[in-house]
Amino acid sequence: MCRIVIAGGGWAGCAAAVRAAKLGVETVLVEKTDLLLGLGNVGGIMRNNGRFTAAEENIAMGAGELFEITDRLSIHKNVDFPGHKHAAFYDTAMAEPQVRRLLENLGVEIRFMCRAVDVVMAEEGRAAGKGDVQPAKRIHALKLMKAEGRHYIEDILRADVFVETTGSAGPMGNCARHGSGCAMCILRCPAFGPRVSLTEKAGACDLTGERAGGVPGAFSGSCKLDKRTLSKKLQKKLEKDGFAVVPLPEHLINRGKLSQKVCQQYALPEFAENIIIIDTGCAKLMSPFFELEQLRRVEGFENVRFEDPYAGGKSNSLRYMAVGERDDFMRAKGFENLFLGGEKSGFFVGHTEAITSGSLAGYNAVMTALGSRLLKLPETLATGDILTFARHALAEENSLQRRFTFAGGEYFKRMEEKGLYSTVPKEIKNRVRKAGLENIYNKIFM
Repeated sequence: MCRIVIAGGGWAGCAAAVRAAKLGVETVLVEKTDLLLGLGNVGGIMRNNGRFTAAEENIAMGAGELFEITDRLSIHKNVDFPGHKHAAFYDTAMAEPQVRRLLENLGVEIRFMCRAVDVVMAEEGRAAGKGDVQPAKRIHALKLMKAEGRHYIEDILRADVFVETTGSAGPMGNCARHGSGCAMCILRCPAFGPRVSLTEKAGACDLTGERAGGVPGAFSGSCKLDKRTLSKKLQKKLEKDGFAVVPLPEHLINRGKLSQKVCQQYALPEFAENIIIIDTGCAKLMSPFFELEQLRRVEGFENVRFEDPYAGGKSNSLRYMAVGERDDFMRAKGFENLFLGGEKSGFFVGHTEAITSGSLAGYNAVMTALGSRLLKLPETLATGDILTFARHALAEENSLQRRFTFAGGEYFKRMEEKGLYSTVPKEIKNRVRKAGLENIYNKIFM
């Protein structure tokens, strides 16, 4: 029986694991912390703007399992807030247990508190093909470090094909060097160890994103506040409408933050001139950080406290520190049996984007193991167009400062211009059917 090993248990890794397991392949998911979903535990926004289209495309192609969970757990639906329409906010506290049960029920072996720290290369890869400069490399196994109490046990995990979805945030050294130190975020590097780039361990050269001025990385775009510490008025507003917009006095407006954050779909003037919070079970503050003393001077926030990151009054986690290069099959450049998903596969923003890339990576990993034809999503679908567009963009000017999301920025504008944006499920399903890809993720691509 073929074995697929996935490193990284965020939304992308979970999507890859679902696809591999549902096609009957032995699937092992390695996650360095004690939780799945990673930054998805502090996210919570789905179906806003073009993400509605992308979600429905994935569902029509057979990759609807994770969207079913977030839809079911959505506290608020069809919410219009600044710059965004028909958003759904899922309960971030409840998503991880349900995703974990889904994977376990599918037979996925999940190894928690287990880090992939190196690779073992095979002696030979496939011969150079048309357009290849040199033969593709082949990975034989991963070297693991498994936490056992206060000690670590080394292990070797062999597989036919590997998927890397380790993200692009951390480790602490990057946050200290290019940010404002460890912000004590949900990734919890001091407790579970740093992220390790498998592409670099295998000899590839990762890309590092940039902020304005060429500064490496970008801050995560939001923080979690303890909703109970808001005023009763704000709590009621959140529970009723799903979001609140609180104008800031001029002396507290910091427009410079907009260019520092990952989420450029929220880099709108409204997000600098106001405090915008949404209800994801907690109160999600749509700012990479906000000095606590200043925040408590705003009406309704007098007693506020950060939940994630704990140092959200000073900084946030840094992202885009290790992005790999890949083709449109999500196969890592120069490799035969390594696929990439999530932020590891490009300068993507958001859970829908992670599920999209992770699903294709997991599917094509199985196709590689079975010796079947690989799937490329067509540019007639938003889910295919964004993957190809983001890859081509790496050759263009200021490529390291560009971000791609269905929810806003330059890619959502492209969706609208190409006529790919739709909020009509039947229309979207027909588009997938016309491409010959209805339920493709549950079939062997011949």
